Amino acid sequence: MENKSKSGLEGINVADTRLSEVDGAAGRLIVAGSAIEDLAGRVEFAQVVGRLLQIHGVEVRLGEGRLWAHERISRLGDALDRSDGMDALRAALAHQNAQLPALGGPRAEVEFDEVLRAIGATATYVAAWSRRQAGQPPLAPSAARGHAEDYLYLTRGEAPDSAVRALDAYLVTIVDHGMNASTFAARVAASTGTDLYSALVAGVGTLKGPLHGGAPGPVLDMLDQIKRPEAAEAWLTEALDAGRRIMGMGHRIYRVRDPRAAVLERALGELERGPSRPRLQLARAVEQQAERLLAARHPDRPLKANVEFYTAVLLEAVGLPRRAFTPTFAVGRVAGWCAHVLEQRSTGRLIRPEARYVGDRPQG
Repeated sequence: MENKSKSGLEGINVADTRLSEVDGAAGRLIVAGSAIEDLAGRVEFAQVVGRLLQIHGVEVRLGEGRLWAHERISRLGDALDRSDGMDALRAALAHQNAQLPALGGPRAEVEFDEVLRAIGATATYVAAWSRRQAGQPPLAPSAARGHAEDYLYLTRGEAPDSAVRALDAYLVTIVDHGMNASTFAARVAASTGTDLYSALVAGVGTLKGPLHGGAPGPVLDMLDQIKRPEAAEAWLTEALDAGRRIMGMGHRIYRVRDPRAAVLERALGELERGPSRPRLQLARAVEQQAERLLAARHPDRPLKANVEFYTAVLLEAVGLPRRAFTPTFAVGRVAGWCAHVLEQRSTGRLIRPEARYVGDRPQG
């Protein structure tokens, strides 16, 4: 009997992992043994990274990684001058292979030092790129600050407590999410025995694709056009009639509301100005109307808010520019990529799937 291919590998398990589990039917996300609702806004990003890597003392080494990267900005040439933040991050990370100092000590500790430096460096490089895009010089990191606080300071020049808490919740929310496209790309690269930065560059290049991580900015464009909650129904109806996609609605895996959307909505409500924020009120109205209209048009295809819907509103609320939204996603997700790279390295198994040939064959 002829084997049938599975387009997109949907439903195919390609690895055993202890890092995260996505239950699309139940709308549940488990990261390092805990529900995402119990982590985001409750456990700081550095502690979650420590749980993923199963090590302690993460915060200090993340700070050292940010400082390490800042000292190397002048050696990156024009990497951080790219107009696209993902291009800039990819170039900056790729530049590290030739600059890594010799590392000593037990192999396990070398790996942890390597990945924590990379996580810290990602935040520094994205912030420095964002500053350059605004015509401002990079700021110096501080190892005394928490990761979210320092990233916000490096980008904005200030880090209000309420914004730091919201951003930290965001970084935790998106730190890992099963075998998504960028994580799989990083694991495939790692399975060949390549270095960490090559695997991370594979993840960055994959995340850049608009079908993976590119919708937060357009969500705000949509809210800008709708302007008022009472205008949501008419605007959405017109968009659907014209065959346009409603940004931030629907997900490849979840058949119910993305649990990360709920977590980020909660984090937004905990900002100093609270749930009465006009932008949050508008977002909630648009989500409700979009869900209702989409359900009427596609009764057999659940289309509910995904993580990008409230990501856009939260990142805007903490003062990050729209151009930095997807690179900021990478600032959090890089920790998940690193954990998966180490997990893949521990198996020593090359990922090498097969393809079903459907082309012509020689005659005779």
